[in-house]
Formats: sequence, structure tokens, C-alpha cells
Amino acid sequence: MGLITSFGCREAAKPAKTDAAPSASPPESTASPAAQRFVVYAEHGSKEHRFAPSGHLGDFAATAKMDMACAEQPRSGNTCVMVTYSPKDSTSWCGAYWLHPAKNWGDQPGGHDLRGATRLTFWARGEKGGEVVEFKLGGLPGEFGDTAEATTGPIKLTTDWREHSIPLRGLDLSRIVGGFAWLVTAADNPDGCTFYLDDIGFEIAK
Repeated sequence: MGLITSFGCREAAKPAKTDAAPSASPPESTASPAAQRFVVYAEHGSKEHRFAPSGHLGDFAATAKMDMACAEQPRSGNTCVMVTYSPKDSTSWCGAYWLHPAKNWGDQPGGHDLRGATRLTFWARGEKGGEVVEFKLGGLPGEFGDTAEATTGPIKLTTDWREHSIPLRGLDLSRIVGGFAWLVTAADNPDGCTFYLDDIGFEIAK
């Protein structure tokens, strides 16, 4: 039996410790009044973060950069996540997972028990508009892998901040290792793209 958290759900394992200072100005919550937030990203350095952006996919190392402390027009607070993608050829693709614990691809104990979560919400915008990005959670195999997987499918972003969500009702959320991920391809973004993310988290029913 996992530990009962203040969010009303159980943890499959304790979150990795961090020496980061708490956010000076907590982000505005988008959760409904009858829900609490289980945070993936709120503000650079926040102790509320429950997953680490440590899982790189495809040719990330050669084509992508991710700034976790971007101060360019964050949706709330002082920072947001900026992702820059520059494909090398037409077959290029890449992505990044927020994992628990860091760099856990399902081959070690970890993950969070998120039973009670109703949806994953996040805010996104594109630098120019028209950027095509897929967002997802879970789906990692392995002895200690995810018990669920869900995706938005490819989404075309606008230059304005817009909230997106992935419904979770009916899914087995007893162990979620990959709390959030983004995926891009050269086929959808032949000239590359830059996009921004903010206020990523799970809504937990009280």
C-alpha cells in the first residue's frame, strides 16, 4: 500500500528529493473547485514537481533543446518551458518524458499511484502558430512500467496560451511513471518549431 498524499491519492514511491527553492509566486491553479493539483510543472525550481523531465526520445540530443526556466511570456508565475526543435532530415522525430524517478524507463521501482485523477491538464502555445505537437502520459513498458497510456493525438498550436486536457476516467492509474510527454516530427514540422508549456498537472478528485 502506498503512502497517502495531501492530494488524496497514494504514491507508488517517494518523489526524488530536490534542493530547489519553492516558487516565489505560485502559479494560478486551473483545477476545478472540487479538485486538487498533482504537479508536473508549475515554476522552475518548484518543490511541487513530482516528475523529472529526464527522458529523451528519438534524436532529441541532435535536434531539440528544452529550457525549463524560460521567462518569455509565461502563462503564470515567472517561468515556463520552451522547446526548440530543428530537424536534420525528413525522418527526424523526437520527444521528452517527465519521469519518476528521473531516467526511469520502467525498469526500476517508482511511479505515482494517481487513482482518483480525472484528467491531466496543461497550457501550450506556439511561437508562430501552426506547430504540430502530440502530448501524452504513460505507455512505458517494463517490469515497473506504466499501467495506463493516453494521448491528445497531434495538436496544432496557436500563438495564444490555450488549455488542453487528457481525460483519465476509467484508466488504471495505479502506477504512472511517465507523467507527461511531448512528441514532434519533421513530417509535421518540416521547418522545425518552437513551442511553450506551462501549468502541467493532474486534477485529483477530493
